[in-house]
Order: sequence, then structure tokens, then C-alpha cells
Amino acid sequence: MQTSSDRHEYPAHWEADVVLRDGGTARVRPITVDDAERLVSFYEQVSDESKYYRFFAPYPRLSAKDVHRFTHHDFVDRVGLAATIGGEFIATVRYDRIGAGGTPATAPADEAEVAFLVQDAHQGRGVASALLEHIAAVARERGIRRFAAEVLPANTKMIKVFMDAGYTQKRSFEDGVVRLEFGLEPTDRSLAVQYGREQRAEARSVQRLLQPGSVAVVGTGRTPGGVGRSILGNIRDAGYTGRLYAVNRAFPEEQKTLDGVPACRSVRDIDGPVDLAVVTVPAAHVPDVVTECGEHGVQGLVVISAGYADSGPEGRERQRALVRQARTYGMRIIGPNAFGIVNTSPDVRLNASLAPEMPRPGRIGLFAQSGAIGIALLSRLHRRGGGVTGHTGVSTFVSSGNRADVSGNDVLQYWYDDPDTDVALMYLESIGNPRKFTRLARRTAAAKPLVVVQGARHGGVAPQGHAVRATRLPHATVSALLRQAGVIRVDTITELVDAGLLLARQPLPTGPRVAILGNSESLGLLTYDACLSEGLRPQPPLDLTTAASADDFHAALARALADDTCDAVVVTAIPTVGEGAAGDAALAEALRSAVAAVPTKPVLVVHVELGGLAEALSAATSTAPQAGPAPTTAQAAPGAPSDAAAGSAAGPAPAAPLAPGPAAGTAPGTPSEAAPSSPVRGAAGAAPHAAPGGASAASPPSEPAVPAPAGAHLIPAYPAAERAVRALGEAVAYARWRREAADPGKVPEYEDIDEKGAAEQIAGLLARGQGLTLGDRETCDLLGRYGVHVHRALPAPTPDDAAAAARTLGYPVALKATAPHLRHRADLGGVRLDLADEEQLRRAYAELTELFGKPAELRPVVQGMAPRGVDTVVRAVIDPAAGAVLSFGLAGAATQLLGDMAHRLIPVTDRDATSLIRSIRTAPLLFGWRGSAPVDSAALEELLLRVSRLVDDHPEVVAVTLEPVVVAPHGLSVLGASVRLAPPPARDDLGPRTMPAY
Repeated sequence: MQTSSDRHEYPAHWEADVVLRDGGTARVRPITVDDAERLVSFYEQVSDESKYYRFFAPYPRLSAKDVHRFTHHDFVDRVGLAATIGGEFIATVRYDRIGAGGTPATAPADEAEVAFLVQDAHQGRGVASALLEHIAAVARERGIRRFAAEVLPANTKMIKVFMDAGYTQKRSFEDGVVRLEFGLEPTDRSLAVQYGREQRAEARSVQRLLQPGSVAVVGTGRTPGGVGRSILGNIRDAGYTGRLYAVNRAFPEEQKTLDGVPACRSVRDIDGPVDLAVVTVPAAHVPDVVTECGEHGVQGLVVISAGYADSGPEGRERQRALVRQARTYGMRIIGPNAFGIVNTSPDVRLNASLAPEMPRPGRIGLFAQSGAIGIALLSRLHRRGGGVTGHTGVSTFVSSGNRADVSGNDVLQYWYDDPDTDVALMYLESIGNPRKFTRLARRTAAAKPLVVVQGARHGGVAPQGHAVRATRLPHATVSALLRQAGVIRVDTITELVDAGLLLARQPLPTGPRVAILGNSESLGLLTYDACLSEGLRPQPPLDLTTAASADDFHAALARALADDTCDAVVVTAIPTVGEGAAGDAALAEALRSAVAAVPTKPVLVVHVELGGLAEALSAATSTAPQAGPAPTTAQAAPGAPSDAAAGSAAGPAPAAPLAPGPAAGTAPGTPSEAAPSSPVRGAAGAAPHAAPGGASAASPPSEPAVPAPAGAHLIPAYPAAERAVRALGEAVAYARWRREAADPGKVPEYEDIDEKGAAEQIAGLLARGQGLTLGDRETCDLLGRYGVHVHRALPAPTPDDAAAAARTLGYPVALKATAPHLRHRADLGGVRLDLADEEQLRRAYAELTELFGKPAELRPVVQGMAPRGVDTVVRAVIDPAAGAVLSFGLAGAATQLLGDMAHRLIPVTDRDATSLIRSIRTAPLLFGWRGSAPVDSAALEELLLRVSRLVDDHPEVVAVTLEPVVVAPHGLSVLGASVRLAPPPARDDLGPRTMPAY
């Protein structure tokens, strides 16, 4: 809280950009003495009715005294905030601290009266709700705990704003006025309301970008070629359903069209609204374009232009200025340095990207921070010869470039309730707000699969252009936390596509039991081994022999699908000599018809050099119209998945896959013998689509292929058993997470926890300084308040002190060196156990000092022996980006070497604690491995829950380490502990909605 000496300092940290209900943006900032003219202008634009609701009487204009009162604040007891667009006020809110009788007061009074006024033209946009969140956060910061508001009964909109906020409220009616009182501490309901509003607003802001009614491409060249002219052609050729304009200030005044598209010299010259502007001019000219767009009312920008943060410090400042300028007009930005956006919906058909061909419509959403990876993903999902048909095409695609504004979090908000997207695939090079991403991912994954591959994960540095907060957590920890949130984490682009296609085409498995059948015993055994490696439970492979016919496959698959002991089926197939395409088509139809009879279990095919089978499986249910004999299409490269030509993780050269020409359907590096083959006609008689850049007999370029109807059974096929089984393993793990997420467990209450006493102790300790590591006694006292009792250890600076400590504790004892280089290193010989008497203790003391140096260097301690068990370690840390994390593993060098630690986000539920101790690879040591006694897992889980409660209740506890924790068959012993305190880091997830600051 500010003191009397700085009460009038301007609180710049209250400034924030927010997304409104309709997807537009506004800036929230404190009102100052310089805002007098803005306030008067704002008030003049408010209707008489709204003024009456605000002042309970006709109030046509503000007096000089009113203006002074509403613009002079001390930012402590009297605060005013304004929502602005284009620098002008659209709404205001203020609070005045009041005492018990409703009169003006100062601290420590903790109640304030709050009042709003919203310009009529902006009512219904969620401005008041956003301002309430921000003024409540300001009030909490200034020690105010309750708001009171008086509202006329007819002012139903404002009453609804207060009632819907989710705070604990009290409502009364006196003298014709509704009086509302509510506490400002966040509640589960208020946070749920806030997150719901955030989701709707951010989803709407992305929807305005992906579903524009009109598009202007700014920077279209007068001659063919160039980025702007290419994007204009891509939008036109995709059959965009809205209005399209070409803009270039160099157009002659008499020029009215370009390539059949209306041409204008400026966005201002366009007759009618423009929803989206695609900006392709050089970076130096972008500010002028943004001004034109903002003044014309453009809702959003896709900035293809480079030369921003991707080009160094000067470009980074240029990027910040771009975002600030766009937000001044309420616009959102994709980019800069973006590849573009795509929406294949038949109602939109927007290809505002550098991809020369429109991807096939389907149910997969794609997000890529890298343009090159975006190209690779689009080409793999578009490519024939195993390319995606039917409902496994693309719904939407966003390449965020430098991600200056719109990020993966925003796109997740859109996909969450997008009816056209069933599976979300994301390539991320950085996560700007891991805490928020984890929250959004958990909610999204509960509704639809989310598959993520993260680049630059070992470099330790975010790619240029990505301004992100630093995290101290290693990548493995972040990956584990994402998996806890339901994210399907994969390591390569190939695995991203493999998993995505399986999840889009097949139902989720109900368990890990896998049936394997096929016409190759060796391929079946490879699949069996792969299943075991992925933690699945395969049945012995069924060998149909190489003489198996399509009918044999159909019968075997039907039996496997009908078997209640089977949760998924992997079909392995090798070529049948002499049958060619006809045999492939027959086998594909046999498998498809068997799956159609039992559509509740996933089926995958592992094939060896069966391009025809891959095509037949993919095209078996295509519903594209057949217009006579189809042209030949290039066969997929051997090794590419049948659902996407996915090669190595590095991917093909960026431009080649989508470049027009005869080679567009062949992956780079395709062996020479992979010659084009005739397409295989599926059961519906449909020909496969042509590869990108080639002609398609199914439909002209501007007419997208018709997706397969809902309920169609498309079977993914893979060129290697390992890839198919890895995708299946991810699907099994995700299905298990979905089942468990339905009952996440609870955070237990423990009656012996002294939360108030711990808070007082922490406050007293922090009064000494900004951050400190507690001493042994303070550590034991604080942990003891949460029921965590540390085994007593006494210092032993001399042999006599050691003997005295042992007599106090009672034999047998342990003698330990606690110097940093020897602490917890029993393997180095710094620990002596089971010392039964003083003679053994003194001998051990002499050995330690002889081996490692003087006692002052060793810092020896004596500790009573604990019951034997398994040594473990429990850690908790608050990361500034990811939040509070609880970690568990076995103690010792082997665990450190292998990185065998498991992690969960705090607060941990009882189900989280149960799964945490079972998640490490060495978990069998806790549960009776090789005849040993199982440990007391219930006691261990309770310890984890208590540590989680401590850190969650007191964010000042920024680090806790319990090592070792010896878990015996009955009970456990905490033999070492350390606690670090510091002022709590900011919790942006508990504060009001804001956009990333620039």
C-alpha cells in the first residue's frame, strides 16, 4: 500500500489492454488531471437516461467542480479508471473509500462505494464487467475488502453486472434504491465467471479474424509476383465468400480492378466496412497502414511483413510500437512475420496465406509459430498419396509469426467451442504464459484432443521475436505438467501428424489391450514388441499367412473387434504379389466394412510399401463428385504416413511441398522407383484429390472438396509399426486422462494444520528481508504447523559434542556430514549409519574427519536412526511463469542422473498424489519389487498433500525440499528439510483479465 509520501504517484502498473465481449479491445488506465477535456467530451456523448441512472436525477452536464472531483485522485482512497479506444473515453468507474456511516474515510477503513458510467454506443460489449474486475483488483491492492453500490431498480443492466460477477453479495432495497454489497476476495464462482468471460471474449476476437465478411490485402503489387499479389490470388482462388479488395497507394487513380478484384489506393477509399486487413507492405510503411485501417474501423490485422523482433533490438521496439498502435484502435494482430491464416469452412473459404492451394476442409485445427513448420504441416495434411480426405482435413490454420499479439492461448480459446474442430495440433517454440496455457489446455483437452510439439526445447532461448517470461523449470518438467493438463506431448512433427490423424479418424480406446493380426508374422512380432515398449498390453499376434485374402482380413478383424478383451486393433499388411491396385482396394474395403460394423474401437493399419492400400483406406469414403476419369496422382514417399506425407522431424524444404508443378505431389527425397500410380477408387466410387498444385477432377480450385459425412470410418495407415503404436499409445494415455479428469479428486482438509500461525510466522520472518533460507529450527517449526515433522538432528562440531548429542537422542544413531558437497551423498561416504555406542560413534567421527577434512568444513550432525525403508525426495517450487510445482522421486545419484522425477501442479488433489508416486520409472521399488516389503504409500501421499497445502496457502514459501524422506512399511521419516521464503510472485491468473503488456 502507498504511504502518505507517495499517495499521488501515478500507478502505471494499473494500465492494461483488455479484450471485450465482441472481440474488440480497449485500454484501461487511471484517470488523471490531464483528462478533463476527455471526460467532458465523453459525458456529452452519454444519453440522458444513462446520466439519470448514474446520478439518480437529470444531470445534463458536468460542472467544473464535478470535473475536478472526477479527475483528481489520490490513487488510494479515491480512484478512477477509464476504458479508452483511440485515446477517447468509452466508460469510467471510480471508487471512494467510506467509513461505517457511508462518509468519506481513509485507511484502515476497508469499504468503498463504486459507480460506473458506460457510453451508450459501447453498452453490451462487456466494458463494465472488465472495469469491475480491474477496479476490484486495485481496491484489493489498496486494502479495500468490500464494495457497496446503489443502483436504481430500472437500471437492470448495471444490476446484472454486479450480480453476475460471482462475488459473495448482500442485496437490500431502501428508499427506492437497490443497495448491493459484496466482498472482493476471489471465489471459485468469481474466477469461473472471469474465465468464462475471458474465453468468450478471446474466442470472439479470433473468430473475427478467421471469419471476416470483408478482406483488404494492403500492398498488392501492380505486376505479377510478390507477396501481396500472391496472397490476393490465393484468397480469390480459394473462393472466398466475402468482399475482397486490393490496396496499393501506387495504383493509378483510374485503375479500378486488379485481377478481377476491386482496387483502391487506400483503405480509406473502400466503400463499405473492412473486417480484416492483410498487410504486406515493408515494415517502415506499416504504421501508416495501421492508421488508415484504424480510422476506417478495421477489426483485425494479419501482418505478413517482416523486419520486427525477428531482426533484432531495433525491430523489437518497432514491434512494440505496432502492437500499441493497433490496440489504440481496438484491433488485434496476427504476426508480424506471419505465414497467414486459413479457414476452410464452406461459409468462409479464406486462404489469406502464402500457401498457393487451399487445404482440404476437415476437422483438424493447426497452429504454428513457425512459418516453415506451418508449410510442412499443411503440405503433409494436403498431400495425396496418403493425404487426408473427408473429415480429417483442416478446419482452420493460424501461423502466428512473432506472436506479438494473438497467441496459441487465444486460438485455444477459439477451438474450445468451435463446432468445426475436433482435434487441435500445435507447434510451439515458446509458451508466453505457461500458467494460463496449462489452464486452457486442461479445459480444451477435456472436450477434444490437443497435440503439441515444442521446438527450441533444448536451446534454452526463445526464438527471436518471441517476448516471453523466463521459466527456471527444465523442459522435462514443463512437459510433465502439460501432460498432467491432458496435453498429448510429442517430440517431432511426424509424431504430431501421426497422433492427430488417429485421433481425428478413430474413437478413443477404452483401455491398453491390443489385438494384432496380419499376413506377416515378422511384422506382427515387431508390432507386438512396439506395444510392450509403449506400455500397452498386446495379445499374441494372429498370423493370417501371406495367402490371406481380403475376406480373411475382414473375418479376422470382425472377430477381434467383437472380442471384449480387446480395446484396439492393429492390422499389419505386406504386398500381395500380382494383385496390385485391385487387391489394395479390396483389402481396404474389407477392413472398412468390418470397422463400420463395430465403430467403437480404434483400428490402425501398418503397411509396407503399400501406396495403393494407403490411398484406398484414405479414399474409401470420399464423397467428392466424380467428373469422369481422374488424373494420376503422385504416390506418397515411402516412409510417409498414409494420412500425411510426414517424413523426418526436420520436414521438407519449406517452399517445395506447396509449389505448383508436377512434383507437388511427391515428397522431397522420394526414391526414383516411387513412380506415379493410378488412384484407387473407393467404395463410393470417388477418385482421390489431386496433390497441391495439381489439377483435381473432383472439383475446380475454387470449389473445395466435400468432406466425408459424420460417422464415416477412415482408417489411418502407417509405414512403420513403431509409429502406429506410438500414436496408439498416446491415444490410450489421453483416453485414460479423460476418464480420470472426470473425477479430479479433492484437496483434503487436515484439522491439525495451523494456517494462521504459519502466516504470522512467515510475516515475521520476511520482515527481516526480501528473501531468506530458514534455519533448521525455523524450518522445523514452520513445517510442523502443517503436520510435517522433521527428524531431529543435533550439530556435532567436536567428538565430545557428537557423543553428547547421541546420549540425548539415544542409540543407535547416524553421523552425517552436511557440507554442501557432501549433503545427501551417501555414495561418497559422508554418512555413517547404525552406530550402536559411543565407541563406534567416535571411530566414525575420526574416519570422516580423516577422509574429508576438519569438522568446520564437514558440518557433522548426529541424528537418531529412522526405520529402514526407501529413500525419497519431495520438492516444491514456485516458478514465476508456470506457478507452484510439486515434485517427487527417489533420493540418490541414480535418480539425478536419469532425471527420474515426477511433477504435479499445486494444489495437488488426492488423486494427483496417488498418481505422482506411481509416475516415476523407479516406482516398483516402492511397491514390493523383487520381494521387498511395500512402503506405506498412504503416509507418503499424505506428506505430499501437506506440502502442497503449505505452498498453496502461503505463496511466500517459494521453495521446499524434504530430503531424504525414508518411507518404511509403516510410516515415514523426514530426515532433512529446507525452506526458502520470499515475497510472493505476481499471480496474473488471479487478477483481472489483461492482454500481454507492450
